[in-house]
Amino acid sequence: MDVKFTIRDLSLASEGRRKIDWVIPRMQVLNKVREEFEKEQPFAGKKVVICLHLEAKTAYLAQVIKAGGAEVTVVASNPLSTQDDVVAALVASGIGAHAWYNASDEEYNAHLQLALDTEPDFIIDDGGDLVSTIHTTRPELLKNVKGGAEETTTGVLRLHSMARDGVLKFPMIAVNDAQCKFLFDNRYGTGQSVWDGIMRTTNLVVAGKTAVVAGYGWCGKGVALRAKGLGAKVIICEINPIKANEALMDGFDVMPMAEAAKYGDFFITVTGNMNVINKEHFHLMKSGAIMCNAGHFDVEVNVAQLKEIAVSERAARTNITEYALPNGHLLYVLAEGRLVNLAAGDGHPAEVMDMTFALQALSLEYVALNYDKLSPQVYQVNTEIDERVAMIKLQSLGLSIDKLTKEQEAYLGSWSAEA
Repeated sequence: MDVKFTIRDLSLASEGRRKIDWVIPRMQVLNKVREEFEKEQPFAGKKVVICLHLEAKTAYLAQVIKAGGAEVTVVASNPLSTQDDVVAALVASGIGAHAWYNASDEEYNAHLQLALDTEPDFIIDDGGDLVSTIHTTRPELLKNVKGGAEETTTGVLRLHSMARDGVLKFPMIAVNDAQCKFLFDNRYGTGQSVWDGIMRTTNLVVAGKTAVVAGYGWCGKGVALRAKGLGAKVIICEINPIKANEALMDGFDVMPMAEAAKYGDFFITVTGNMNVINKEHFHLMKSGAIMCNAGHFDVEVNVAQLKEIAVSERAARTNITEYALPNGHLLYVLAEGRLVNLAAGDGHPAEVMDMTFALQALSLEYVALNYDKLSPQVYQVNTEIDERVAMIKLQSLGLSIDKLTKEQEAYLGSWSAEA
């Protein structure tokens, strides 16, 4: 086998292949994109590095990009979301990989470097780790990288910061900001997968309990909506007065975390910011409170401060750490404060990721075809791509929608009441 890889166990490939085979027929939009890529070969002769959560849906995206003619290498965007059997299946299918589950910080960074040793032409990033690494420790690659696409809110924020400071050296598409991403993936995907991760990890009932959701962006809305559907009372913590009013009118209680900390049974952070739950809040929580994070990085729940004030800690269950406080209260953190839906679950449903990964594939194709016309900045997903993904999705479900008549188009395009 001529692909380069750094993985745990290649013999796991058959089990990973079964996982990938399960999602493929449920990703009809990406199947359509694959058919087109196989004919048009938009990445022929090009190298692509994909830094995403390495599970079955991501694996199929990598295979679709490879079907478009690319030499593909994958690397993890989170050490606890990597599924070793899926990575083994990718290597067996001819895709390079450098990742394994529960990698240390040193191993994680080493894997990024190994993936970048391929000298990619294009990248797909999640959280900005590839972009940041290229610009800081691998600047010699800037002459090769022609552009890429970013998956998540945290990464887009980092890209905008780099562009604002004038340091971003190649164009990036903000896939996270596409309507088909935040309306469906962020809201319905995160909403379902977060509670799937919580429930399969804790095996506890949600109905009748209080769920505190920090952040009422599209992901937070999804988490709150699903908590309500499961029978929980929901409290929203926000810093944005407009979003706080929206949460209130959606039927949720709104209060600062310092107040909500007294009531919560479940705490879910979905902000992308650091220290959302910290020492001052831990002291206020009731015994048995469970905390988890659905933001990209493990900085939202300040686990380091919790360790400092705890008199003891132990593994209560797989992916659950128990911390005993001096007052006798027991607090629990899921998946070490990392992305609970992937570190303690399988991530978003296949049908949802179908749309997001189709956006990724088509956005990367757009960069590949137009990079010589794009300046080093952050671009929104082309509206035609966004609407095309939505239309393919409807068609895959056997659904159709109305079209404007020429008379209606003329009416909407005119300022005159007599048009």
